[in-house]
Amino acid sequence: YNLPAKHVIHTVGPIIYRVVEDDDKELLASSYRNCLKLALDNNLKSIAFCCLSTGEFRFPNNLAAEIAVAEVKKFLSENPNADLKVVFNVFKDLDRKLYEDIFSRK
Repeated sequence: YNLPAKHVIHTVGPIIYRVVEDDDKELLASSYRNCLKLALDNNLKSIAFCCLSTGEFRFPNNLAAEIAVAEVKKFLSENPNADLKVVFNVFKDLDRKLYEDIFSRK
């Protein structure tokens, strides 16, 4: 679909039916971890994430953003030699504000 990328790593997070359970949080975190590991294993120089599991999957945007940022920061700190640029690609102003707020306080 004309993506300006050489590779696409497809992942999905959990669908929330009622409330977010601990298993849902772990599934979302593992989606990020697995993508980052694949990027590293394949010597990719960058990776972009949309807001996984939000929208139709009903994961609360604020909690999803917290998990995303935490997992990326943890992965990069555990892999200091990784030459990997991580981009959070957001479509809504709400999500942009959430990510900006998270980065400004950490």
